[in-house]
Amino acid sequence: MTKRDISTLELPYHADSGHWFEKVRHLPCPVFLNSADLKGVDIISAAPVVKVTTRGEITRITDAAGSRESAEDPFQILKEILRDGADTIVPIGPRKPKFEGGVLGYFGYDLGRRIERLPGTPAADISLPDMAVGIYLWSVETDHSQKTTTLFIAPNCPDQLASQIIDRLESEDQKPGRSFSLESSLVSNFSRETYREAFGRIKRYIDSGDCYQVNLAQRFSGKFRGDSWNLFARVSKEIQAPFSAFLSSEDWSVLSFSPERFLSLDNRRVMAQPIKGTRPRGADASEDERLARELLASDKDRAENLMIVDLLRNDLGRSCVPGSIQTPALFRLERFKNVHHLVSDITGYLDDAKTSTDLLRGCFPGGSITGAPKIRAMQIIDELEPQRRSVYCGCIGYLGFNGTMDMNIAIRTLVCDADQIHCWGGGGIVADSDWQQEYEETFHKINILLRAMQGSTVPA
Repeated sequence: MTKRDISTLELPYHADSGHWFEKVRHLPCPVFLNSADLKGVDIISAAPVVKVTTRGEITRITDAAGSRESAEDPFQILKEILRDGADTIVPIGPRKPKFEGGVLGYFGYDLGRRIERLPGTPAADISLPDMAVGIYLWSVETDHSQKTTTLFIAPNCPDQLASQIIDRLESEDQKPGRSFSLESSLVSNFSRETYREAFGRIKRYIDSGDCYQVNLAQRFSGKFRGDSWNLFARVSKEIQAPFSAFLSSEDWSVLSFSPERFLSLDNRRVMAQPIKGTRPRGADASEDERLARELLASDKDRAENLMIVDLLRNDLGRSCVPGSIQTPALFRLERFKNVHHLVSDITGYLDDAKTSTDLLRGCFPGGSITGAPKIRAMQIIDELEPQRRSVYCGCIGYLGFNGTMDMNIAIRTLVCDADQIHCWGGGGIVADSDWQQEYEETFHKINILLRAMQGSTVPA
């Protein structure tokens, strides 16, 4: 069998898929979607044949023929690319991959400005694009439930690229990265007092009937040195978040340790799994169980979760078959390394006239990180948060040529921009929220990241 004939290649299974990512991460635009789950599937790819980046009103499309710019809606651009690519998909072997080729990358929160009109007052001080995705034609997928690792090569993958990937995967030579170190303290863009003032303005908006819930986030920023991949590899072992991701380009990288699925689509079945409601893990088993019971019994947290469920049901209604949207699970408890969360499941079936990009655009950005009603909440976020959110609270994942999709909500996410590193912590504010509890909750959510970066927690 020659290299050009290979459509699948079985590789040795490793419980840590980072083993395979190490071999290809120095290729252009590497992507690692890490399930951190013994029953999940990890996806690795690199070297996209097309790169698509959006900044403000302009999207740049770069391929082997060169670059062009477009002011067209970026979701429409991707819809056309995926439609054209779908014609190339043919069966490629007995084991069906999750990702058969298509779009991989991130959709930053600020891409929402192409959908909704916002004041635009926060400072845009992070240089990353609003959207950075590529068209990828191969993947290494590790199925932890089956303990298998397989290289999948799409039929339209260039022979030279396929050969290069196989050579990399078979090579024992790996380039070690520099160790990661934080070179300055992490500083929040809110002081305790300015957070309290912003909280108070949100409460006044709620009292006056402008909104029901607003997600307010603070950002922590500092300087770093070294290889962000080494930080991701270390932290992912500790956090084990089911929707983790690592992406990088020449001068930036994104490290996401998200516990939350935004949207998935498979065989036209849609699922959203919003998280709302948080408690820290306890110091011992007794305290841990008390905190879990407290969260399950909290009328405030259940109401906050239900608001987002209703918002997402409405968003899904733009693309799903009428009457197909259901909520099979409400307020179920999920335990993570550092917090307990309340999670709800919402399902539906995609209308035959709609595509994955229609579904994503109709729900973007996710309601669990905006508030309700969504547009008014986004306007208030724009008014009160000092800087734009960049990738944070957008989504990371894939849209396949075959119509599949899986996207996280980009929370518990670090952005490395040149020598600057940023992370965010936020929470939903409702009528009976307490400002001190909400302020401290942002630290509960991200202290595990802060500890990993600087060796200690940041005091609330």
